[in-house]
Amino acid sequence: MTKIYYFSGTGNSLWSAKKIARLISDTGEECQLFNIGALYAEVQQQNDNLIIEADAVILVYPSYAFGLPLVVHDFVKKAEFKKNNACSLYLASFVTYGSTPLGTQGIMRRILKKKKIDKMFFSKIPAVENYLAMFGAPDKQTIEKRSEMQSKATEEAARSVIKRETNRISTFCPFSTFIVWLFYFGIKIFYKYYRVSDNCKGCAVCEKVCPVSAIKMENGRPRFSSKCQNCQGCVNICPSRAIQFGRVKFGTPGYCHPEIGIDELGAMN
Repeated sequence: MTKIYYFSGTGNSLWSAKKIARLISDTGEECQLFNIGALYAEVQQQNDNLIIEADAVILVYPSYAFGLPLVVHDFVKKAEFKKNNACSLYLASFVTYGSTPLGTQGIMRRILKKKKIDKMFFSKIPAVENYLAMFGAPDKQTIEKRSEMQSKATEEAARSVIKRETNRISTFCPFSTFIVWLFYFGIKIFYKYYRVSDNCKGCAVCEKVCPVSAIKMENGRPRFSSKCQNCQGCVNICPSRAIQFGRVKFGTPGYCHPEIGIDELGAMN
C-alpha cells in the first residue's frame, strides 16, 4: 500500500500527486490519495494522534518562501510513520516550485530525521509560479512550458518511487529557514490584508477551493480567518477577479493548473 499526502492551492501539487498515483497503480500496487489540509484539520478537531501506516508514503507539496507551507510543516512534525508489514518503510518527498525551492527539502529532511524512517528519497518538480503578489500573472507560453516540465519531472518522480530509490540531501539551509520563519510569522496577520471588491458575486468559489477552510461566506461576502496559509488559491481562482492581496490589482488574471478542475480543490476533497 502506497499513501500519497498532498497540499495544493492552485492544483500544481494535486496534479503531480494524481499522476504519481496513476503511474504507481499501473504497476498493480494499491495507491491512495489524502488531502493534508482536510486530514490535519480533522486530526486537530478531534485531538487525535496522526498515525500513518503504509508500505510507502509520498509527500507532494509546494515551496512557500523557500520552505514548507506551515500546515505541511505541522502535519509532518506531528505524524507518526509506521510500517504496514515487515518490510522497510519507504518515504518520498517531492516539492513543486515556480521560481526556486532553495532549502525546502532540507527543512523537510530535518523534520523526518527524527521519524526513524528506513529509506527516504527527496526531489523537486518544476511547475508554474502562482504567487501573483510577487511574480505577477504567468503568460500562456510560460504556463505551457512549465506544465511540460512538470509532466516530465512527475513521471521521473513516479519512476523513482517505483524503483524505491533513495538519496541524501543536506539539512543545512539557514537562509531558507530564516525566510520561511519570517513567512510563518507573517501569515498570522496576512489574512487581514485580503481585500474584496464590489465585483464580488458571492459565488463562494473562494470558500470551496481554500485548502484549509480559512474562508467562510458571510452575507454573500468572503471572510478570511487566521487559518489562512497565504496559498493565493482564492486570489488566483476567483471567477470575478474580485480578491486582492498585496500589489495584486483587482482584475489581474489568475492561474489554476489547466488539468485540475475547481471542484477538485479545497479542504473537502
